[in-house]
Amino acid sequence: MAIPCTGYFLARLPNPARVISRHGSQTRSGSSFLQGKSLVQFNVDGLREAPLGRLPWMRGTGGSSVLNLRAEAETEKKEEGEKVAATDVKVDLEKDISKVVRKTAATFAPRASSAKNKNPAQPGTMLYTIFEVQAYISMLVGGILSFNLLFPSDHPDIWRLMGMWSVWMFTIPSLRARDCPGKEKEALNYLFLAVPLINVTLPLVWKSFAAVWSADVLAFFAMYTWKLEWLGNSDNKANDSNQ
Repeated sequence: MAIPCTGYFLARLPNPARVISRHGSQTRSGSSFLQGKSLVQFNVDGLREAPLGRLPWMRGTGGSSVLNLRAEAETEKKEEGEKVAATDVKVDLEKDISKVVRKTAATFAPRASSAKNKNPAQPGTMLYTIFEVQAYISMLVGGILSFNLLFPSDHPDIWRLMGMWSVWMFTIPSLRARDCPGKEKEALNYLFLAVPLINVTLPLVWKSFAAVWSADVLAFFAMYTWKLEWLGNSDNKANDSNQ
């Protein structure tokens, strides 16, 4: 009875050619076919199932391809996780730096610019306009003094020194005294700390009042461009107009 039963069992098994064509895989033996991720081999003694990766003649074909796909997927997932973690670290670092800069500027800047009560220099008021005009006029006058065009002299004097420091002494405090948006306030906080560093370190390399004032002005507009996203806003407006 063992032989007829074995023959009946093998007769009921699916056609290997059909199974192979359905899975799109090729094997060396006609008495074997792929089922899921394993290879089923038909023998007289019964069925023997083996994983694809463990079959010696399947290495480098189907089994290794499946393993490679899994490895690539895991690698991509790991890289995405590392990118997200790096972005989070960068954002946290920027927040910490902004917090330190804000506290430092509020400590050493004029008290009126960081008072907790309501600022009277609201947008649209006369005081707001006065502070804004005063800031840019002082920047312009400082440039004239630093370039030795007003009160000219052949040697360094107090007028040229005031012109060199005009951006830090008059322009930035006047703009910070207004009730300005958060991004502009942050830019002014950075400038309040960066401009003194420029004025102290640049003369070690280039002893020129005009050069120091020019560097302060460049830092001023570069900081505004970065924090207020002037270039990004112009690109967005251009895209909106094209649409």
